[in-house]
Amino acid sequence: MASTSKGPNKAKDMKNITVKDISFSYQTSDNPILDKVNLEAEEGDFVCLLGQSGCGKSTFLRLLAGLETPTSGQIEIGGKPIEGPSLDRSMVFQDYGLFPWMTNGANIMLALQQKFPEKKKADWRLRAQEALREVGLADDVFDKYPRELSGGMQQRCAIARSFSIDPPILLMDEPFGALDAVTRARLQDMVIKLWSHQEPKKTVFFVTHDVEEALLLATRIIVFGQKPSHVIFTQKIPLAAKTNRENLYANPDTVALRSELIDFINRDVAERIDETGGAG
Repeated sequence: MASTSKGPNKAKDMKNITVKDISFSYQTSDNPILDKVNLEAEEGDFVCLLGQSGCGKSTFLRLLAGLETPTSGQIEIGGKPIEGPSLDRSMVFQDYGLFPWMTNGANIMLALQQKFPEKKKADWRLRAQEALREVGLADDVFDKYPRELSGGMQQRCAIARSFSIDPPILLMDEPFGALDAVTRARLQDMVIKLWSHQEPKKTVFFVTHDVEEALLLATRIIVFGQKPSHVIFTQKIPLAAKTNRENLYANPDTVALRSELIDFINRDVAERIDETGGAG
């Protein structure tokens, strides 16, 4: 389909992400974790990386963040290879990643200071307070320490920190995996709201092993197989066709995709068991 853009350099300006034949193994190990991973994501996609625990999803996210370097292959953002960490890519970890000796407000202000060094301390403080409100936290959370908050509130602070610096790319590594079901559902809805209300939308890579979570969040689902991992399934979901919590188990298309995803994952596990004769 021909582009309708009038600007001659529009395609070059897009922050599309292209992964070309990425392989990775640690120097201390002969066992590869990723093997020739190829995938693409468009600017503004909400990508869920789905697969069994231990299949290399978090490792792949660290490669996107620039915290690890591929053994071979290349990751490009807007046509340029990743050359290390960048404030254009913010990461939310499962363990929150907040410095315990700093207040929650100071944790957010530290990120703002790195991203906007030209701003004044008062500006960082105002933006940090605004970010906490955006994730539904009261003003008094600013002066509290992470240990004074529940796990769900700490994760809200971590998400507020990432959104506060307004990165075009947000990387989330099983951020709700340690939370109870109710808190998890609330934070899923919060992230969907934050992402959907922004223009331009951030490109999100979200690691999960939960099929229902992927169906709720994603505009693109990518399934990783067992180690050494590669992409075994990919599905783009148009924004207009995204499901919600109310019709997750009622919409025929969503139900069919859920069954297909579970089938792909289980079949991959069964094939690996057959190959190894049941060895771990």
